[in-house]
Amino acid sequence: MVYVFIAEGFEEIEAITPIDLLRRAGKQVTTVGVTGRLVTGAHGIPITTDITCQDQSSFADAEMVVLPGGMPGTRNLEGCEAVQTAIDYCAARGIHLAAICAAPMILGHKNYLAGKKAVCYRGFEMELVDADIQNQGVVTDGNITTARGAGTALEFGLELIRVLCGEEKQAEIRAAIQCDDL
Repeated sequence: MVYVFIAEGFEEIEAITPIDLLRRAGKQVTTVGVTGRLVTGAHGIPITTDITCQDQSSFADAEMVVLPGGMPGTRNLEGCEAVQTAIDYCAARGIHLAAICAAPMILGHKNYLAGKKAVCYRGFEMELVDADIQNQGVVTDGNITTARGAGTALEFGLELIRVLCGEEKQAEIRAAIQCDDL
């Protein structure tokens, strides 16, 4: 199961794009609303999540947790106890964590990026405590994938497919969406 946490003020493209691509690749994706099932993004687009944090007591079936960025969405994610629990559960077990835009700062604040290659929205680098900051759109280092921002959402989603499903499935989805130049 891939859990995508959605908080008020999330960056819409950074959440919806990976959800769409992972589902196209056949992954079971559950969206989790931090404050309820109806969550409004940073640009006023509301989405209805599959469940809320209160509905999910265990992440034993998690194969990945995805954290979209945006403001104040990232701060709302970071302030949620269920999100913190899911991150810690995954980190302790080597389960993949993925964060885009400002959201990698959550992993940085928890010291999960120390010594790892990582990227984030420009200007948030100092929040990625002891990370090896890279100059590219998307980076996977071990069990963590980070991405720069909304402009890299497609590349981010395709990288998550590669991580979970392999390069062949990634190439299949890339071709299906006519994305031959990324």
